[in-house]
Amino acid sequence: MFRPLLISSLIALGLQGATLPVVPGDSEQGHKLFESERCIQCHSIDGKGGKRAADLGRHVDRGFTPAQLASTMWNHAPLMWGVMDTTGVERPKLSPEDAANLFAFLYSSRFFDKPGDAARGKQVFSVRHCADCHGITESVAENAPAVVKWDSLGQPILMVQQMWNHSGRMHEAFEKKKIAWQELTTQELSDMLVYLRSLPQTRELGTRFSYTSGEGGQAIFESKGCIKCHTGKLALENRLHNLTLTDIAVDMWNHAPRMIQPPPTLTQDEMRQLLSYLWMRQFVYPDANAGRGKQVFTQKHCVECHASGNNGAPPLPGQARKYSEVTIISALWRHGPQMLERMRQAHLAWPRFNNPQQLADLIAYLNSVQ
Repeated sequence: MFRPLLISSLIALGLQGATLPVVPGDSEQGHKLFESERCIQCHSIDGKGGKRAADLGRHVDRGFTPAQLASTMWNHAPLMWGVMDTTGVERPKLSPEDAANLFAFLYSSRFFDKPGDAARGKQVFSVRHCADCHGITESVAENAPAVVKWDSLGQPILMVQQMWNHSGRMHEAFEKKKIAWQELTTQELSDMLVYLRSLPQTRELGTRFSYTSGEGGQAIFESKGCIKCHTGKLALENRLHNLTLTDIAVDMWNHAPRMIQPPPTLTQDEMRQLLSYLWMRQFVYPDANAGRGKQVFTQKHCVECHASGNNGAPPLPGQARKYSEVTIISALWRHGPQMLERMRQAHLAWPRFNNPQQLADLIAYLNSVQ
């Protein structure tokens, strides 16, 4: 992901890393949680599961963020808890780690499937000369693995890593064949991924999305030499909001010819650390406004209980900890039912967010005054 992307104020990002932690998530653990906590009894993923509630796979796309999941869960929580009570399903008590894993699972479930067009993707695979070296089942050129061996087709972060590492060899191959560097657009890569994943040989390929806390990302950013160029106007701080991993993969690919050749290679773990540091923190803590968040705190009547401790509510702000969307999800499932009951006794309506941005702004406000 390297549009005008790459990190600038490392000092600022280092401070953010110390104060705004990212809870690691893994879609495989989230999948197990989705079944063990019996979410699957009501919800389905791509038609597999219960029919009482929405198919979450069909309502999740690449624009899916933790704020969207948290605000949707919050708005529908009273209804969900009511259905659970009537059907005898025990309400889960999610930890922040559980919430992060669940988000990763839902994010991965539709990441490669839309938006994209397989017919266009097949054309891109040919026109951009990918097919010149990469066969579907066999290699066409030396050191060019066949598509069926691309583990990256099932793992978004691995896709970014392999495209980056592959760019150096591709640069040499293009020069030998006197072919200009083939830049991609996000739509072209999306189409190509849909095409490649729709093939009979790859159709059953699973998906996995996992990220870390990113604590080692800054050291990698420095040791790989990224910091030498990505400062000032080329800094990445606050540049990755609203970008998807497809956007990032395309930007890194297009950026490669302008790098010192050969560009530094990254292991899977290094790329996961780097993206968690550069991208995931901005994804979990989206561009938000604390001033608007203070208004939400008042307009949604949070202030009536949390500013004074009325109705047994803990004082907010004042908990001396940082909040994120996943910690809000955890708090919702651990303490929400008790909160709902107290609100009913006080004749207060359950607050609902008009959009994910309101929740993001509220979190920004709470974090600004801890």
